[in-house]
Amino acid sequence: MGVHRKTEAMKTRIWAALIAIYLAWGSTYLAIHFAVQSIPPFFMTGVRFLVAGLVLYIWRRWAGDPAPTRTQWRSSVVIGNLLLVGGIGGVTWAEQYVPSGIAALIIAATPLWVVLVEAMRRRGTRPTWITTTGVLVGLTGITILIDPLKTSGDQHGYSVIGIIALLLAALSWAIGSIYSHQVDLPKSALLSTGVQLLAGSAGSFVLGLVTGEAGRLDISGITLQSVAGLAYLIVVGSLIGFVCYTWLLRVAPTTLVITYAYVNPLVAVILGSLLAQEVLTTKVILATPLILSAVVLIYARNRKGKPVEQPRAVLQAPAGED
Repeated sequence: MGVHRKTEAMKTRIWAALIAIYLAWGSTYLAIHFAVQSIPPFFMTGVRFLVAGLVLYIWRRWAGDPAPTRTQWRSSVVIGNLLLVGGIGGVTWAEQYVPSGIAALIIAATPLWVVLVEAMRRRGTRPTWITTTGVLVGLTGITILIDPLKTSGDQHGYSVIGIIALLLAALSWAIGSIYSHQVDLPKSALLSTGVQLLAGSAGSFVLGLVTGEAGRLDISGITLQSVAGLAYLIVVGSLIGFVCYTWLLRVAPTTLVITYAYVNPLVAVILGSLLAQEVLTTKVILATPLILSAVVLIYARNRKGKPVEQPRAVLQAPAGED
């Protein structure tokens, strides 16, 4: 009887953590939408990563995790800039021009780029026919969503520069994901995440300075809505989401944990429609099941071969975080 109760209690905790990730990471796209309305994007991500990174780093060092070596710091700087500055920073910048739900859908297709980069890499993994089918289905969904030839006649077009930024963000995340499996990182996932967040913070601030955000930052003009969005990203998106995720990786099957990749875009699209008045066009309705089906097909190779490469510490479709 006691064993049964413990099993049921564990199942309850696992599903509670999963739902937390579904909502936390799925809602970060909307939080970004509000945060960048009055805070420059790279300054915002720099503050976000700095606060979350310090909390995780100090917590894990105080808990007894050994300090990262110089090699681990160097690897974390590269990964942090690819995943966080290029990936999440790119998404944040793009959401100045593209609805949050659209950003979530395009980023949901990141596994497509992981497969393509892996296939082109020397000694990389060649895709199976299931994976190839998934890539083709996903690219079809993205093409419908972007509609480069304007064949749908839909008046709700999306910013070209915003779409390009999202595609580059997904590519940066894919490269960082693959690279993270080839280098030395701290064994503690939370400490490693903290180090990468700190590296990403420094990269974000530098990029903000290079792009002239210092001259555009108006502290007095920052709205309460943007502050709330930033606070939500730090606490819910980065801290709660990461803690739940790293715990789930230890106690739950990976095939269950990665279901966040299917659910987060749906949450983002629904929240964007309900709370930010983002229009659910025909293109979105057609593209959503195609892109999510592609992700399912690509992850299906978990059962027969090498799983899709994912970052060893910072994992989330860029925004998510993160």
